[in-house]
Amino acid sequence: MARKENIVRAFILGPLIEVTVPKPGNVSRARDFEDLTIYHFLFANTSLISPYLKAVERGILLKRGKIKEDEVGIGKLMREAVSWAKKYQDANPNFGIIALSVPLLIALGEGYDVHSCGRRAMELITNSTPFDSVELYKAIRIANPKGVKRGVKYDVYDDSSFNELVRDNINLAKLAELSCARELIFCEWINGYSKVYEALSLLERELSSLSLEDSVVRVFLYMLAKYRDTLIERKAGVEEAELVRQKANLVLAGKMSLDEFHKFMREKGDLRNPGSIADILAVSLSLLLLKDYRLIGTRLVMSSI
Repeated sequence: MARKENIVRAFILGPLIEVTVPKPGNVSRARDFEDLTIYHFLFANTSLISPYLKAVERGILLKRGKIKEDEVGIGKLMREAVSWAKKYQDANPNFGIIALSVPLLIALGEGYDVHSCGRRAMELITNSTPFDSVELYKAIRIANPKGVKRGVKYDVYDDSSFNELVRDNINLAKLAELSCARELIFCEWINGYSKVYEALSLLERELSSLSLEDSVVRVFLYMLAKYRDTLIERKAGVEEAELVRQKANLVLAGKMSLDEFHKFMREKGDLRNPGSIADILAVSLSLLLLKDYRLIGTRLVMSSI
């Protein structure tokens, strides 16, 4: 098993690489939004060292039989991580990343490797409790992400939902099934992190011939062309999200330049900001960094050490 410090380093650095690279529609070192800047990501992601270490340590305790699966406290770990992120800045730059990362960190702490931790994370989600869902709701309230639908069953912002989640035995897996259509992140929980692993495979392919930055942009385009981003759907509607997907396909087909796509993605402020795809890419980069890659100039290569 990778040392717990190395695991946490990878999950801190992966999202920082993702946000640094200039990608169409996203905050990067080349572009900020009025209410969300690269500095929000820097402050939020680096604040997660302590809660991420705690998540890995919970996995170690689970492996040693000191705690049971339903005692891991996945929801509480997520809430604590979101609270740490919010302590140092005033935006919501990394809720999706936290939600994806915490179950993986626990699995990695147990000793599962890069390619098996996603399935193990899914098992942990399946064996979570309704109290984990209550804690997740508290985390969502702290993060206050855009586009959360009100007036639905188990409304995040309705206090009565806490009792209803427990009464109806809605754990994180059941909650993900209910929410999957509205958020790709929750689909990953119940699908073994399939899109994270898809992005990981694409990254390894592109890194064989391209720089780190070009590889990240290329994989982002592949994922954006294949899947409608659910953050765009929630903010701007399905038609807008589908238009973004179609435009990304044009770029990959050589029928639209990357500069033209950048311009298109900026036309409506942050409405075309592909947050869900960016979160999935960020976590795939974290898993990549656990596979002994190191930076040589502008290239990320497998270490021979």
